[in-house]
Amino acid sequence: MEGLLPKLPLADWIDRFVDWLTVTFAFLFDAITVSLEGIVEGLFAALAFIPSYILIILIGLLAWKLATKGIALFAVIGLFLIDNLGYWEGMLETLSLVLTAVLITVVIGIPMGIWASQKNSVKQIITPILDFMQTMPAFVYLIPAIFFFSIGVVPGVVASVIFAVPPTIRLTILGIQQVPADIIEATEAFGSTTSQRLLKVQLPLAMPTIMAGVNQSIMLSLSMVVIASMVGSPGLGADVYRAVTQIQIGKGFEAGLAIVVMAIILDRITQNIGIKKRGGKIS
Repeated sequence: MEGLLPKLPLADWIDRFVDWLTVTFAFLFDAITVSLEGIVEGLFAALAFIPSYILIILIGLLAWKLATKGIALFAVIGLFLIDNLGYWEGMLETLSLVLTAVLITVVIGIPMGIWASQKNSVKQIITPILDFMQTMPAFVYLIPAIFFFSIGVVPGVVASVIFAVPPTIRLTILGIQQVPADIIEATEAFGSTTSQRLLKVQLPLAMPTIMAGVNQSIMLSLSMVVIASMVGSPGLGADVYRAVTQIQIGKGFEAGLAIVVMAIILDRITQNIGIKKRGGKIS
C-alpha cells in the first residue's frame, strides 16, 4: 500500500554520498588503512614474539598487581586453557584488534568528553550524535567500512571504534560534571586556572567514572571485533564464524569459551583499575 507522499530516496542519497566520499578521500582512507594495519600487525608481532607461557605469567602478574589474586589465578588458568585448545594465535589476533580499537577510542573519546564537559553547546551537539551511534545496529557499521577500507582488519577496527567510543565520551562528561560544586568553588577561591582545575582536581576525581567508560568501550570493542569476522577480520571471531557456517558445534563452543575467558580477564582488570582509586577491589 502506497502512502500519501512519495517515498524519500534516502537509500540512494546515502549510496551517492558514500560513493563521493570513497572517490574524494581515497588518499585518506588508504593512509588510514596502512596505519591501522601497521599498528595491528605490530602489536600481534610483539605479542607473538613472547612465548605463550611467559606471556601468560606476565598477564597473571599484571592481573595480580591491578586486580586480585583470584582474578590473576583465573587469568593464568583461562589462558593456559586457550593455549591448550589451540586458540592462542587467534586470541592474540583478537587482542591486537581490541587494543588498537581501544587505544583510538581513548585518544578520541576522553578529549571529546572533556571538551563537552566544559562547553554546554558542544554537549548539546554531541549528545544526539552519541544516541544515534549507540542505537544503530552494530552490523550497519560494517557496510560503509567495507566500502572505505575493503575487507580485512581495518574495517573491523574502524567499526569497533565507532561502536565503542560513545561510552568513553559519555562517562568522561559524567565524571567531570559530577565533581562536587564545593570543591570547584574552593579551587576557584585559591585562584586556580581552568586548566589547573581540570588537570589537578576534576580529572583525578572523575578517573573512576572515566575508567568505567573505558571498560565498557573494551567490552563493546571485543564484541564488534567478533562480529567483524564477517568482513575478514582475523581472530577468535573468525573461528566462531567458521564453526557456525560449517555447523561445528564443538569448535564453536571452544572458540566461544576462549572469547568469554578473554572478556572476563579484560573486564575485571579494567574495572579494578578504576575501583582501586576508590579504595576497593572486585574479586
